[in-house]
Amino acid sequence: MRLSLWPRTLFWRLLAASVGAVLAAQAVGLWLIAQEREGFVLQSSVREWTRRIAETTLMLQPLPAAERAQAVSELTAARDDFPPAYPPRGRRLPPGGPRAARDAERGFVRLPLLSDFEQTLKAALHAALGPGFAVDVAPTPQDAPPAIPVPVPFYEARELAARQLGARRYDVTVRFPDGGPIVYRVTRVAGGAPLPRNLFVNLTLVVVLLVIALYVAARNITRPLSDLARAADSVGRQVRPAQLEERGARELRDAARAFNTMQDRLRRYLDSRTRVLAAMSHDLKTPLTRLRLQVEALENPPMQARISRELDEMESMVHEALALFRGLDDGEPAAPVDVDALLAQLRGEFTDMGATVTVSGRSLAPYFGKPQALKRCLTNLVANAVKFGTRADIAVEDGAELVIRVRDSGPGIPESELERVFEPFYRLESSRNRDSGGTGLGLSIARDIAQSHGGSLTLRNLESGGLEARLTLPRPP
Repeated sequence: MRLSLWPRTLFWRLLAASVGAVLAAQAVGLWLIAQEREGFVLQSSVREWTRRIAETTLMLQPLPAAERAQAVSELTAARDDFPPAYPPRGRRLPPGGPRAARDAERGFVRLPLLSDFEQTLKAALHAALGPGFAVDVAPTPQDAPPAIPVPVPFYEARELAARQLGARRYDVTVRFPDGGPIVYRVTRVAGGAPLPRNLFVNLTLVVVLLVIALYVAARNITRPLSDLARAADSVGRQVRPAQLEERGARELRDAARAFNTMQDRLRRYLDSRTRVLAAMSHDLKTPLTRLRLQVEALENPPMQARISRELDEMESMVHEALALFRGLDDGEPAAPVDVDALLAQLRGEFTDMGATVTVSGRSLAPYFGKPQALKRCLTNLVANAVKFGTRADIAVEDGAELVIRVRDSGPGIPESELERVFEPFYRLESSRNRDSGGTGLGLSIARDIAQSHGGSLTLRNLESGGLEARLTLPRPP
């Protein structure tokens, strides 16, 4: 069985697509917010580092080489200890000191974003120092010599850098116009864009509320469609199906209204047909009765027997045609049918007539249907098997659907005729005789009964010879 992640029902497809769209929109919004924050932190840090490096470089430029080397040595020795003993001027230390700062950091989530930090810092230094200075920015090697430290701009970032939480060091090499180099070392907290955890909580609540709203909206759309599907499935099974409730959106109400109108038209058609068939039945039986009385008055026994057979055939065709055209208007209520007992009864009746009928397999539970209609359907199938195939072998399979196979050992039917034999009054050329031809309505009636129960009836030729009639009756889930 092939599994698919995409739901099969319209309701779950609508819900999955809507929730996926909401999650995608939230992810894009979160990415945009993180990108904006990353840009702000990056630009602020680069601006501060550029200012400090440019001031120091321009201060060292006019010094003689010896004094410049002495100043660089002193600046290199003055290492930047993290965190500072006191916060920057105008910035209060969070209550509880550095530990409180660590606790505050736990309220943030950092999303890693790709930003070209090296090129950004390099371009800013070029703009601040001018074209006479050569600038190069590269990650600090593992065994790099000491360099002039440049403090981290923000207090919380200094706290993280001191604890080596995602800190990365870069060497900024600046060459004076006279060719002398000077190396600065900056520490960047490469944790990405800091986002408060409350933002994720709020976004989760928004997604949950949207999912609930989408669930209700999808249910309001699909529930009327489910009712419409059930009502459409009941057409052909019930004589007088109930009217479909018109509810939901305007398009759904229009569909329900159109379906109810179709049912009314179909019901009026069936009622009109029933009245016509009742009148036809009466009008046909009366002349047949008169003809039969006139035949009995004949003094020619051979002629009397031949005409009697003709009248019997005509009366049989009238009864069969009325049964076929009556269709769903038989008025028989559905009830649990013991399929095993029904098949045993049919086998006994045909055995008493000298036919060979076998039954194999059993049904798991009674089938809810019309008892007399099902008996007539199976009787027609068994009668055809016995008449044209000398015997009938019935096999029962039960599960998600009830399958009854009726096989015979006759010559079968040409493949091109397997569907045409279900047409009313259609008979194969080889069977057009009074002894075995019948009226050509047995299979039509059997298929109508099967379809009225929501099932199907098909024929196929067996490889070993003979014909198989497969009656499939669905069981409710």
